[in-house]
Amino acid sequence: MTDTPAPLPAGPIVVGTDGSPQARHAALFALREAQLRGTGLRAVCAYDYTPIRFTGYGWMAAPEGATTLYEQLHDVARQAVTDTVHELREQLGGPHVEVEIIAEAGRPAQVLLDASKDASLLVVGTRGSSAWGRLTLGSTSTEVVHHAHLPVVVVPDDSRSASS
Repeated sequence: MTDTPAPLPAGPIVVGTDGSPQARHAALFALREAQLRGTGLRAVCAYDYTPIRFTGYGWMAAPEGATTLYEQLHDVARQAVTDTVHELREQLGGPHVEVEIIAEAGRPAQVLLDASKDASLLVVGTRGSSAWGRLTLGSTSTEVVHHAHLPVVVVPDDSRSASS
C-alpha cells in the first residue's frame, strides 16, 4: 500500500459571481484553487430577466420578438464577469488559468448547479448583513450546498479585514 494521494478530479472549478464583494472573494479563492489544481475555471453569473413587469399602467409585457433588452442584460452581465476575472487574474498573478464565462438568466442556484455538471468543485460566496446573518448562509449558497452533486466551498464574507 502506498501513501500516494488520489488524483484530483479533472473537471473545471465553477464559481458563482454576481458583482458583490462576497462573490469577488469567492472568485479569487476559485482562481487560486484552479492554479493549484492545474484546471480551468468557469465563472458563472445568473441574472433575473422577467419580460413581464407590473407598472402604474398595469401589467406590461415586452413586445413579441423584442430580444434587445435580453441581449443587453446578457452582454452587460458577461462583460462585468469578464472584467472582474481579468482584474483578479492580474491581482493574483501566477500560472495562467483558462476561464470560461457564463452569463445566464435564471435562478442563481439552479444556474450554478447546471453549470457544474462536469465540474470538480463549486465555489460560492455568502452574505451576512448582521451578527445573526454572519452565522448563516445566504439563500443561494444554502440551496447549492443542499443540492450539489460535487464538493462545494462556501467562502465566508471577509468583513473582519475591512473592520481591522
